[in-house]
Amino acid sequence: MRVDVLMRYQDDPRKCTAARLLKAGIARKIRGVPRGRRAIILNPYSDMVLMPSDRRTAGAVVGVDCSWRLAEGEFGAPRGAGERRKKAGADGSGAQRRYDTESSRRLPPLLAGNPVNYAKIGMLTTAEAIAASLFIMGYDDMAHDVLGRFRWGHTFYDLNRNILAEYAAMTGQDDAAEIAAGYGLA
Repeated sequence: MRVDVLMRYQDDPRKCTAARLLKAGIARKIRGVPRGRRAIILNPYSDMVLMPSDRRTAGAVVGVDCSWRLAEGEFGAPRGAGERRKKAGADGSGAQRRYDTESSRRLPPLLAGNPVNYAKIGMLTTAEAIAASLFIMGYDDMAHDVLGRFRWGHTFYDLNRNILAEYAAMTGQDDAAEIAAGYGLA
């Protein structure tokens, strides 16, 4: 599995987990949004949850490195349950929705292990999101390699070990919500 990163340079470069993955040669920097089914784009506002079965069609996982403060503008405003995503700008938000592709996936709820957002639901660094996607798709060794680049990487794994194992066994989109509710993360 290839790991790609789309850098937006919105955070403190000294704390940028994606930059560290690039420097270590674990990820490669891309300049634009990949199209087609071969690349899974991690998008926190996607309708589709990342599934273990995505492994069969994905050749790469793409992390978009941006600030959580700017994520809504970067990815587009979140929508309510069942609401169909509007075309870019049609809702007045100005959001570009450039990551709203057929291969866009959101991660199921997980706890952050990084020192800035420790134990906050869903507030993952780019490295945590990439590692989580690798765990869910069955690339455990790669995921541990990603987390091993950070002093707190083991904390992310320790916090989420059991739930990641259950997510890695999902067979349907509804399973994620059921599993998360069992851990009090829904």
